[in-house]
Amino acid sequence: IITLSDLECDYINARSCCSKLNKWVVPEVIGHAIVTVLMLISLHWFIFLLNLPVATWNVYRYIMVPSGNMGVFDPTEIHNRGQLKSHMKEAMIKLGFHLLCFFMYLYRLVSKL
Repeated sequence: IITLSDLECDYINARSCCSKLNKWVVPEVIGHAIVTVLMLISLHWFIFLLNLPVATWNVYRYIMVPSGNMGVFDPTEIHNRGQLKSHMKEAMIKLGFHLLCFFMYLYRLVSKL
């Protein structure tokens, strides 16, 4: 969110912003996929079903990158067609989702003790 807002305010250029963001796309996809599979294996159905759409969205977003682009975040297209606003909205939604998951995992941890 901070990197995207810096780009929006022209504190950094599009190329450095996209390179910073693109290096975290693959670890995010892998990490979320691992958490989702672990919830399935441990039979936490509600948390698995909550994580499944987000993991699917992450994989879809990674797979659907056009062949000429730098990655999910492309410096030549980030200012076109309102992509910066959509990336910012997606980052805010993911922040809310991860905060919700954090408190759910914390509650599950404390309730098991």
